[in-house]
Amino acid sequence: MQVAVVTFDGFNELDSFVASAIINRCRKDGLEAFITTPTPVVTSMNGVEVTGQRTLDFLPEADVVLIGSGVKTRDVVADDHLISRLPLDPSRQLVGAQCSGALVLARLGLLDDMPACTDMTSRPFVEARGVTVLDAPFHAEGNIATAGGCLASQYLAAWVITRTVGEEAARSALDYVAPVGEKEATVARALHAIRAAAAIS
Repeated sequence: MQVAVVTFDGFNELDSFVASAIINRCRKDGLEAFITTPTPVVTSMNGVEVTGQRTLDFLPEADVVLIGSGVKTRDVVADDHLISRLPLDPSRQLVGAQCSGALVLARLGLLDDMPACTDMTSRPFVEARGVTVLDAPFHAEGNIATAGGCLASQYLAAWVITRTVGEEAARSALDYVAPVGEKEATVARALHAIRAAAAIS
């Protein structure tokens, strides 16, 4: 199973790299994440240049697509050509968004009937698109999920792992990256968020 972590110019390193790294703890289970970019090289909001592992042409074959956030997301949603290169299909893919990535899902019409999570800076722009924003780090309904706050990317990653290879794999991946002395609490908190979303979706 393949995961596209869509990463645009001006991206937030935490959002793309944390989710990708946690998911890639499950390579042995057949789950692998790839930094997926619209151009060969993208530059983060802090000037870090990254070479994409996959292009946007990879999206139709991905089992999971996560839309990362960044300081240029409003430029992304205003670019009709770029948006046309994002053929997401929640009927056969898991689709998630981190922080301002919710703007992209809203622009694609994927949040019409559900609330979303996003960061505080992006919140007014997401709400301006008619989306109800929750005061929560994670929300999922069916095959669509959103996370708000950079470190909520661990919830998005755990959701992907749980939905594709199971909760025990998610527990193991989270335990590996959790702070020493806080592993049990970190894992429990993330899995609680995912279970709560599943219970209402």
